[in-house]
Amino acid sequence: MATHAFLLAAALLSLSCFHAIASDPSLLQDFCVVDKMSTVRVNGFPCKDAKDVVAEDFFFPGLHMAGNTTNKQGSAVTQVNVAQIAGLNTLGISLARIDYAPFGLNPPHTHPRATEILTVLEGSLYVGFVTSNPDNKLFTKVLNKGDVFVFPEGLIHFQFNYGTKSTVALAALSSQNPGVITVANAVFGSKPSISDDVLAKAFQVDKQTIDRIQAQF
Repeated sequence: MATHAFLLAAALLSLSCFHAIASDPSLLQDFCVVDKMSTVRVNGFPCKDAKDVVAEDFFFPGLHMAGNTTNKQGSAVTQVNVAQIAGLNTLGISLARIDYAPFGLNPPHTHPRATEILTVLEGSLYVGFVTSNPDNKLFTKVLNKGDVFVFPEGLIHFQFNYGTKSTVALAALSSQNPGVITVANAVFGSKPSISDDVLAKAFQVDKQTIDRIQAQF
């Protein structure tokens, strides 16, 4: 239990370090809690009046609870970003808990607005990221309890639980709203669909293969 608490504290400490290198614009006041009733559209979210701010605006309960991993990928991400904590607006940080069933996968994806630093709390993971064109170099590592790995902003990355026990990880991200683009979902599950002529040529396969893959999304 003490070890688990230490790892959690270390992960949370990493969040505070992110503030200095956050990709989001710097705040110009103590805080800018989201005004969810405002109809103003800005790059980010408008602030509520400081006199209306309460402690609940900076609070999120229940991160100790495991996510539901009974899905095709065998993983679940519990996000704690500005959508969950209004007080994160303009602070340039967010958090996520990721649960992995045995052989569960957090599939290849990218965060267009954030670097991610991931800490394994329980279990083991095979993780990696791929650099941009033209090299497309793959960096991988096996992580065990207490290990930390960084995924640079915008690069495609993944995590795979190759073991027979469940795994839990905590990720800190350098944006209040890092965004996520899951590669397979974006390419094969877009609405409307990308033309199978385009995808067949891009992946150098026949259209029937593309149609079969698109049917999964």
